Amino acid sequence: MCGRYATTTNPAKLAVELDAIDETDDKGFNPNYNVAPTNQVLTVVERHDRDHPEDPATLRIRAMRWGLIPVWTKAAEPGVPVKGKPLFNARADKATTTASFRDAVKKRRCLVPMDGWYEWVTEADSLGKAVKRPYFMSKSDGGRLYMAGLWSVWRDRSLGDEAKPLLSCTILTTDSVGDLTKIHDRMPLPMPREHWDAWLDPDHPAPEELLETPSPEAVSDILMREVPSLVNSVKNNGPELLGQVDEQAGQISLI
Repeated sequence: MCGRYATTTNPAKLAVELDAIDETDDKGFNPNYNVAPTNQVLTVVERHDRDHPEDPATLRIRAMRWGLIPVWTKAAEPGVPVKGKPLFNARADKATTTASFRDAVKKRRCLVPMDGWYEWVTEADSLGKAVKRPYFMSKSDGGRLYMAGLWSVWRDRSLGDEAKPLLSCTILTTDSVGDLTKIHDRMPLPMPREHWDAWLDPDHPAPEELLETPSPEAVSDILMREVPSLVNSVKNNGPELLGQVDEQAGQISLI
């Protein structure tokens, strides 16, 4: 499961780093240390130019709603989809056969960049009381993670040509491996750089092996550490959420 994560990049910087086209329309993305479902998030896709479909596909940075909206979703009111189950995660081992995701697996795959993700572990405090402690998983070198995702384009068909597209996405999850099993039995599916071409290719299905659970070695550079309980509330959002928890002093010190 991946229901909360942090990302501190902005679309312009990401576009330069990846030699991609920024299609976010300057939506003013700021560092978000507490990304939650239904938030607008950054994604990386590879698509052909609509006006020149014969040209090679290029990387593009797009803003999408986190929580995939299937194309067949009905409208609750003009231009607004019916509120359904929040599809912010999709099991990689079942995505090809699940109605909400199987079409996206074939031709709408993406990457979701993040600094790291949060999970909660139920542990006993000093008085023996069960408490949920948040942990943050991130790369040991401080680099960015790119998780495998799927995306969709929803339109209110009753509006005809006036219907505006609503882009949405979900993050694929898989069985946890290595030390990450100590935190949760599920984890987001990382997509190594060497597999990006095959994963993002809009003209061909992705190789089935890219949906398989990675080896423990593939995530050996991901560290996990306890972070302040401030992250428990989506109202809190700032670098202090990633502060170091000093267990002995019971204090929090920023890294």
